Amino acid sequence: QVQFVASGGGLVQPGGSLRLSCAASGFSLDYYTIGWFRQAPGKEREGVSCIGPSLGTSYYADSVKGRFTISRDFAKNTVYLEMDSLKPEDASVYFCATTSLPYVRPMCLMPARYDQWGQGTQVTVSA
Repeated sequence: QVQFVASGGGLVQPGGSLRLSCAASGFSLDYYTIGWFRQAPGKEREGVSCIGPSLGTSYYADSVKGRFTISRDFAKNTVYLEMDSLKPEDASVYFCATTSLPYVRPMCLMPARYDQWGQGTQVTVSA
């Protein structure tokens, strides 16, 4: 059974940190580009970060650059999003997704390029 599960969301104070995980089962993430996206109520889904199949290929939206770090663990078949210095405007439902399309920046932040989505995980940033 193919599954793609996001986890790690929660409530954090401004300035705090969270690490989101996206674990795949039933298929290998090795050859996919993986993206993290977020969607707040009443807003469009926006790309946060993406990582290509090769190590060292990653890209970030300007709004999170320097604060978020995307990584992948091939052995665990998992992709992570480390989120530091969180701001109230980072609060959203976060999704991970895969695409077999080539890793191309900045297009890898476009939701339309992705065809397999995990369920979202809620991130709340509040004092």
